[in-house]
Amino acid sequence: MKKLLLALILVPVMSLKAQEKAIELAHKFIITDGHVDLPYRLKVQNFQLTKEYTGIPVESENGEFDFKRAKEGGLDAPFMSIYIPASYTQEGGKKLADSLINMVEYIAKEDKDYFQIATSPKEVRKAFKKGKIALPMGMENGSPVGSIEDIAYFKKRGISYITLTHSKVNQLGDSSYDTTRVWQGLSPFGEEVVQEMARQGIMIDISHVSDSTFYDVMKITPIPVIASHSSLRHFTPDFERNMTDEMVKMVKENNGVIMINFGSTFLDGKVTETRNTLRKEMMEMLEEKGLGMRDPSARELIRAFGESHPEMYSDVEMVVNHIERVVDLAGVDHVGFGSDFDGVGDSLPLGLKDVSDYPNIINLLLEKGYSDEDIEKICSGNLFRVWQATLDYAKKH
Repeated sequence: MKKLLLALILVPVMSLKAQEKAIELAHKFIITDGHVDLPYRLKVQNFQLTKEYTGIPVESENGEFDFKRAKEGGLDAPFMSIYIPASYTQEGGKKLADSLINMVEYIAKEDKDYFQIATSPKEVRKAFKKGKIALPMGMENGSPVGSIEDIAYFKKRGISYITLTHSKVNQLGDSSYDTTRVWQGLSPFGEEVVQEMARQGIMIDISHVSDSTFYDVMKITPIPVIASHSSLRHFTPDFERNMTDEMVKMVKENNGVIMINFGSTFLDGKVTETRNTLRKEMMEMLEEKGLGMRDPSARELIRAFGESHPEMYSDVEMVVNHIERVVDLAGVDHVGFGSDFDGVGDSLPLGLKDVSDYPNIINLLLEKGYSDEDIEKICSGNLFRVWQATLDYAKKH
């Protein structure tokens, strides 16, 4: 509660009644998040398969996600990102994916009082009733898919969505971050993969893809799509990684869902310009002290620099602005949360610094007149609809 009230100082003044109701709804409704990068963060920190290490996801001062903070914020089903960097080969990517999936399974097994693997909305609801946090998984980057049979393999391993590309073109299609447009959209193999994902009951994630890849997907997908962690290009005009108004409208026609990314550079193009300038200043400060960005001893200096330069960050109100624009363009049935916690570095907005802060979004939605029913849709109902439609399609095919 103390943290929530501190965060609210940074956003418009809200009534105490709305604050209390926001906290109530955050715990009443299931909150899903399309993208949390915990597994790769733990991998980078030399994850060891020991019981001692599993305390980190339960309670920790590191990162933006753990059980205690998730419970405080009402988060019930964060999609664990099985993140495969673009530098990995297909074979190496598959090995990394397996190791990260193994990690999530291990955490759920060893911390079974806290976590539970989930591969459907039904399983998320069961975990919610038990007071556990569900851990569905989505694979970020389709590069580990070397054959059509790999889709069924990853389905059996518990993967519920696949992000077709990441930061580079791969064998499935072109990426928004990569100016090398090998395929001018989906590759022929990528087209097969999209169809097979639908047949296997794996959601099709169009975050990270190039515009042409997006349009190719929309032409052939037999199921609703998700953007697991994307925001809107309206607020970031030169950022292809985000979605245009036209794309949002197409997702509506497809009955899909856009899950808003919380990173400041995804939220506000003006903040991006400011961050680039101040980042140079911060790097010079660290260099003078002989430190790099990833040095443990630099962590406190970076934190202090950020606190003294709040203009480096967007804020929770901008997240709601993105939500509201999706609602204006497509309706309340097509938007959700896709934070990218543990994945966007030191760029999270004021009022949304970790998984305990979801009530701050709900607070603003209440102030803007959103009904309880609308808020539940945004929290989980919209994603559940797409997820269930994907599973239902697979059963029939």
